[in-house]
Amino acid sequence: MLHTPLHVHTTRLKREELSVLVEPARLESEGLFNALFESIANKPWSLLLDTAGSNKSDGRYNIMVCDPVATIEASDGIVRFQDSLNGRNEELTIPPFEATLTYLHSQVANAKYMRTPDLPPQFPFVIGVAGIAGYDTGRFYESLPSHAQGDYATPDYAVGLYLHSLIEDTLTGEFYFSSCDGSRFPEWLQCNQISKKAKDSFRLTQPFTSNLTQTAYSECLDKIQAYLRAGDCYQVNMAQRFTARFEGDMWEAYCRLRSKNQAPFSAFFKTQYGSIASISPERFIRVTDGIVETKPIKGTRPRYSNPVDDEKSAQCLLASEKDRAENLMIVDLLRNDISKHCKAHSVEVPSLFALESYHAVHHLVSTVVGELNDNESPLSLLADAFPGGSITGAPKIRAMEVIDELEPHRRNIYCGSIFYMGFRQDMDSSICIRTLLAEGDTLHCWAGGGIVLDSKAEDEYQETLDKVSKIIPVLSSLNTRV
Repeated sequence: MLHTPLHVHTTRLKREELSVLVEPARLESEGLFNALFESIANKPWSLLLDTAGSNKSDGRYNIMVCDPVATIEASDGIVRFQDSLNGRNEELTIPPFEATLTYLHSQVANAKYMRTPDLPPQFPFVIGVAGIAGYDTGRFYESLPSHAQGDYATPDYAVGLYLHSLIEDTLTGEFYFSSCDGSRFPEWLQCNQISKKAKDSFRLTQPFTSNLTQTAYSECLDKIQAYLRAGDCYQVNMAQRFTARFEGDMWEAYCRLRSKNQAPFSAFFKTQYGSIASISPERFIRVTDGIVETKPIKGTRPRYSNPVDDEKSAQCLLASEKDRAENLMIVDLLRNDISKHCKAHSVEVPSLFALESYHAVHHLVSTVVGELNDNESPLSLLADAFPGGSITGAPKIRAMEVIDELEPHRRNIYCGSIFYMGFRQDMDSSICIRTLLAEGDTLHCWAGGGIVLDSKAEDEYQETLDKVSKIIPVLSSLNTRV
């Protein structure tokens, strides 16, 4: 049952004069938040940021937004701004993150609370910008080759300005609705619901197949190791893409995946071109009260149902010199990336080589923190650090050149980021591993790993299969429901 909603209220529609009022409400039905999102899940630009029941990486808040008043899309070197309120639709001459800051975030940057709200710790977003930055957004910032095929309709970058949100605090059961036009939650939801009609159940119509045979994958690793021996790079993240055909409701598929994986950076985004379903465990960059945090993952071992085998797998990862060396390379890369935007001597590594265990795999995770420079936007930090070093290799640009040479297809959303930045300059973002892209009747997912000189092709290939072990079998099982 819903009680008093939260409001971001303005007496006028001039966004530079936004006044923000925050009031809590009680969520009295477990699972109601996702049930509410289901009513808007198939409306383009609807976005759910979902902890999926996990409290890892400080997972606590779920956020849903829809119906942005303005958007930025970017692909193939073109950045386009659309403002539905003012009827503007134009191409821009600045890169996508800068366009988001200038044309979207600026519209709410001066919003103020009507009165200081009593909010829980690190309460996120309220109103602001949110969306996706695919891996190939990096092409707007670096000169990269174009060997890999780009066979996607979904743009590389799609971010909206959202003046409403519904946020759940999973710790307390409170949830909060915000608006900038005085609307109340029931009316907002009713206005945005799409007409309910019977949805076809999700099922695969053709099984997943890779764009690389195991032999071809091994040949790519040989080429990478030749580059490593030549000193071109120290590590390259190599991935394969799995593609299937499907029919039915992707939201249903996402719900099954989130329950089986419980990943703290899960998300569902309905675009004009299809759907993105992410069950990522990895944070990219968070900024809260000027404190920057990034948590790279590098190092993976499978989970086992037998506790003895599972513990042995975890200890094997913790003791692996190869995985620790890979992790340290990426930590150094990210320290360099964020230090360009952080105060001198503020960048530290409070946690190195920590074990985090998820439903499918154990991961080796490190944490890097710093203090953002005064008067600097978190979006500028995100742009300069993009894409994340944990999914490129090092040095980053040369690794990305090798990736484009060897992977048959571009990555699109895979290894990109789903992110938000609220009007208070708070930001959080994921690395889109364990992520699916659905367009028409085609469904893609990816898996990769960092390749170094002592990598063994057979082990690396198996690691990619371990990473999709709670994706492909879960989706295949939906074909056998009774």
